[in-house]
Amino acid sequence: MTVLVTGGAGYIGSHTVHALVDAGERVVVLDNLSTGFATALPAPMLPIVGDVGDQALVAELIEDHEVEAIIHFAGSTIVPDSMKNPLGYYGNNTANSRALIEAAVKGGVRHFIFSSTAAVYGNPERVPVAEDAPTLPLSPYGWSKLMTEMMLRDTSAAHDLTHVVLRYFNVAGADPQLRTGLSTPGATHLIKVAVEAALGRRARIDVYGTDYPTPDGTCVRDFIHVSDLARAHVSALAYLRDGGASATLNCGYGRGYSVREVLDAVRRAVGHPFAVNLGARRSGDIVVSVAAANRIRELLNWTPELDDLDAIVGHALAWERHLMAHAEPRVRSAISA
Repeated sequence: MTVLVTGGAGYIGSHTVHALVDAGERVVVLDNLSTGFATALPAPMLPIVGDVGDQALVAELIEDHEVEAIIHFAGSTIVPDSMKNPLGYYGNNTANSRALIEAAVKGGVRHFIFSSTAAVYGNPERVPVAEDAPTLPLSPYGWSKLMTEMMLRDTSAAHDLTHVVLRYFNVAGADPQLRTGLSTPGATHLIKVAVEAALGRRARIDVYGTDYPTPDGTCVRDFIHVSDLARAHVSALAYLRDGGASATLNCGYGRGYSVREVLDAVRRAVGHPFAVNLGARRSGDIVVSVAAANRIRELLNWTPELDDLDAIVGHALAWERHLMAHAEPRVRSAISA
C-alpha cells in the first residue's frame, strides 16, 4: 500500500517524505511546485506535478498506486497574504481540500492526516492552549484551515475514513543530514529570515511589534523542529493503521520563546550582530502561541528528539550555508500529470 503526500516537495512535506522513506514506506508525491522543489525529495524520487483540487488526477493516483493513506500538506500558509487575498486562501486551502477529501472517500482511502495550524486558536484565553480550547482564528488563513478540519470531522462521521489533524505551532530548523530544508525565496519564517539577515542574504530583519503584553514586548511562539514534526506524521500514520480513532493534536513542545530571544539565539550561532528593524504591530499576528503538548505524546507515543532552540537555529543556519555553498537548482525535474 502507498502513502500519497500532497505538497510533499515543500518544506514540511519533504521532511516527512524523507521520514516515511526512512521508515520503509511506499510514497507518491503530488505537488504543483509553486513553492516546493523536486530536489528536496529523496533521489531518485520525482513529484507528480498537479493540483490537489484535480479530482480526476487524484482518483488516478489512488487507483494506480493503491493509496491507503493521504498526508495533506498542500496549501497557502502566509498570514499577511491571507489578509490581502482571502478568496485565494479559501480557494486553495478550503475548496481544494474539499475536493481532495471527496476523492479520498470515492477512492476508498482509509486514513487522512491533515496539516493544520495553531492559528485556528487566535489569541487563546489560556496558555498553553489545549486542543479543546475555543477556535477563533484572526486571519483567513486560520479560518481556511479550521474549515478543512470541520470537513474532515463530518466526513469521518459519515464515511469509513479516519483522520488525524495536526495543529502545527511554529515550525523551524532543517534536516540534520542536510537532505532538505526551507529553500523558498522570500520566506517569512522568523528563524529563516533572521539567519538570512545574519549571513548577509537580507539587509535586515523586521520585528513587528515591541509593545505586546509579554516579558520583552515581542510576540512569543512555541518553535518545533521540522524533523520532530515529520516524525509526528509517521507516528500518526501508525496510530491510524493500528485502529486509532480520529483525533486532533497540537504539535509543539509546550515552551515559548519571544522574538527577541530567537534573535539572540541567532546571534549566538553566527557570532556577530546583524541589522534588526523594530517596527509596528502587524494585523493578524497572535500575541502568545504555546502548545499544551501532552496529548500528542500520549496518543502517538511521540517523543521529541530536538527540543532545543539553539539546535533548531543551528540546523537552520547549516542549511542556509548549504544553500549558499551549493547554489542548487530550484527544480530538478518532475513527472507530468
